[in-house]
Amino acid sequence: MATILVCDDDKDIVEAISIYLEQEGHQILKAYDGQQALLVLQKNEVDLLIIDVMMPKLDGIRATLKIREEHSLPIIILSAKSEDADKILGLNVGADDYVTKPFSPLELIARVRSQLRRYTQLGAAVSCESQHIYTTGGLTVNDDQKEVQVDGEALRLTPIEYNILLLLIKNQGRVFSINQIYENIWNEEAIAADNTIAVHIRHIREKIEINPKEPRYLKVVWGLGYKIEKL
Repeated sequence: MATILVCDDDKDIVEAISIYLEQEGHQILKAYDGQQALLVLQKNEVDLLIIDVMMPKLDGIRATLKIREEHSLPIIILSAKSEDADKILGLNVGADDYVTKPFSPLELIARVRSQLRRYTQLGAAVSCESQHIYTTGGLTVNDDQKEVQVDGEALRLTPIEYNILLLLIKNQGRVFSINQIYENIWNEEAIAADNTIAVHIRHIREKIEINPKEPRYLKVVWGLGYKIEKL
C-alpha cells in the first residue's frame, strides 16, 4: 500500500481517481490547488503525486518545480492538452510521467503501478550484503545505496533519471536506442518516445556533466542512441 496525493481543482476527478486507487489498496490524500499540495507534502510522507496542470493559485507546473527542490517522489502530471510541447514542459519541470485527459482508469492505474515499482526499487531502505557499484571516470552509481556521485559530490536524481543512468552505466560502451531505453525503463512498447527520452537525457546531463553541451560521460551516437562512455 502506498500513500498517494491527488491534486486537481475538479473535485469530481479527484474523487474518481481516489476511488480507483483505493480499490488498489492505496491511501489517498487530496488537494485542490498547488498550494494545498505543497502543504500536504510538508505534513505527510507521500509515495507518489498525481497533479493537474491547470489549477488556480498555483498551477501544476509551478508546483512541480517547487516540489522538486526538496522531494524526489514520482510525479504524474494530468493535462487536458495532448500536444507534445505540453508533455515536454511537464517532463522539463521534473515530472516522471504524464496522462492526458480524458484518460482510461486502467491506464492511470498501470502508470501508478509502474512509477511505484521503480520508486520502491530506488528506495535506500533495501539492504544488500554485496555492493553493486558502477564507476566510470569520476561518475559512480551505488545501486545498493541508490546513490549517484560525481567527483565525490552526491547528486539528486528522480527515479526515472536514476534508472536510465543505471541501465547505461551497467552496460558501459553499449549503445541503447531510444526505444530500447524506453522499453527497459517503462516496461511497455515505445511509441513516439523520442521527446520523452530526450528530456530525461538532458536532465541527467545537466546533473552529471560539468558542461552538458560537451558531455564526458553520457554520449549520443547519432542515428543510433545513447551510451555511457567507458573511461
